Amino acid sequence: MVNNKDAFRDYLQLEKKYSPHTVNAYLNDINFFESFNKNQFDQDTIDQANYSQIRSWIVSLVDDAISNVSINRKMQSLKSYYKFLLKTKQIEVNPLLKHKALKTPKILQIPFSENEVVEVLKQFANPVGFEAIRDKLIIDLFYTTGIRRTELIHIKIGNVNTANRTIKVLGKRNKERILPLLPVVCEELSSYLNERAGLEKVSDLDFFFLTKKGLKLSDSFVYRLINTYFSQVSAKVKRSPHIVRHSFATHLLNNGADLNSVKELLGHSSLASTQIYTHSSLSELKKVYGEAHPRNQK
Repeated sequence: MVNNKDAFRDYLQLEKKYSPHTVNAYLNDINFFESFNKNQFDQDTIDQANYSQIRSWIVSLVDDAISNVSINRKMQSLKSYYKFLLKTKQIEVNPLLKHKALKTPKILQIPFSENEVVEVLKQFANPVGFEAIRDKLIIDLFYTTGIRRTELIHIKIGNVNTANRTIKVLGKRNKERILPLLPVVCEELSSYLNERAGLEKVSDLDFFFLTKKGLKLSDSFVYRLINTYFSQVSAKVKRSPHIVRHSFATHLLNNGADLNSVKELLGHSSLASTQIYTHSSLSELKKVYGEAHPRNQK
């Protein structure tokens, strides 16, 4: 007999088409609350938990200095689980129906400057060897396509078309999109493929990007790669693949690209998601405006 958590996992994977990473995050949150509920209320399942019990968990998370952002994410996982139980008639009321998310500070993602990106790429003026050529290509793909980290990791050999200068990626909820490639990036792709062919052992043959041991890249590997190279040119606290993606969008908008085109490149389903990238462009616009308008001349 399939239990409710197993059925919920299948629902997230097959109906919602969430990535394995997202599914695991939801289930980890549910297991976390289940453990708390068992210890505090001696209940083996959370299926019949009430809002008072959930509030007790929230209080314990706050006491443990868990951020409001993380707590809200856990509540979203629980809310989705109870929605599923309601849908499948396992419960009659969602205990989180009227729950309001905790307030969180708005954190502006600060993109790298165009000069910082140039300085990073200068480190690869003449890359030699598999790792240097691969690393430069990864950075260039993030910056020239706006690809997500998970999308980059899961690129397959057959997804890359250097003749048409395109790359096919599988985005959120298994939505495919085709990204254009600059000629310089196509040259880097060819160089990487030549080096990749020389690897002695390749375990994950289908995947385009590999470690020198022939294995598929991990999320943490790609994060460390970006953080390491950008830490040499930028003092920003956050130096992640997402910030490079943010820089891609911001620099396009700064240089005249229209919002809808950037939305398509980023793979956003809603224009509202893309509009978060306009703060930085607005800052640049204000700077140019302030420097150029005659009423602001000294």
